Amino acid sequence: MSNLHVPLDENELERLENILFEYGNDDSILSLSELDGFLTALISSPQPELPSHCIGWIWGGKEKQPVWRGEEEVADFYQLLFRFQNTIADCLISAPQNYEPLFMVNNLSDQEILIAEEWCFGYMKGVDHLNWPTVPESLESWFYAIELHGRESNFEFLSTLSLEEHQTTVADIAEAAVRLFQYNRFGLIDGVAAPVEPVTSTKIGRNTSCPCGSGKKYKNCCLH
Repeated sequence: MSNLHVPLDENELERLENILFEYGNDDSILSLSELDGFLTALISSPQPELPSHCIGWIWGGKEKQPVWRGEEEVADFYQLLFRFQNTIADCLISAPQNYEPLFMVNNLSDQEILIAEEWCFGYMKGVDHLNWPTVPESLESWFYAIELHGRESNFEFLSTLSLEEHQTTVADIAEAAVRLFQYNRFGLIDGVAAPVEPVTSTKIGRNTSCPCGSGKKYKNCCLH
């Protein structure tokens, strides 16, 4: 196994979160839970970006990059980040049945309460940054399972739910993330290929502009 595919241990996870908190700002990602959701959305995007192109979003924009203490600290952060991301991707690809979002947990009561909001906010940041297209109708309810906890506009509704109802909605998020990943990256719905929408062909005139965007007439471009 490549070193960049070795999961982080507890000390490394703590080190990664400490870096996020130390160099964070009002617009940056400050917790591992939010980072986990953000990276899951990047991995699941129908138009995935190279991790190096997305680092600026972690800090709230390219203009808000940290002033690092040295190259060693930068290298340490990048290695931790890419290993963290690769662990998520490896699970979604090879063992989706074992996938679990990294939610925060409230252990102050007798019942363990999963807190999904930070993870979902991170996921929706990734969705917004990569400008995801609308999901098909068959996946709308799964997308909403994440969006419900990832948009501040939904908090008023969430406040009307009982604890049991709230936790029931949280329980749908892991499957939602897997389904969205499988559709966006592999065109799968319920494990099978999504139906292809029929394409309506339109006759293109020989002297009209070529639809490829070259600026040439169709007869002098793609008609050849």
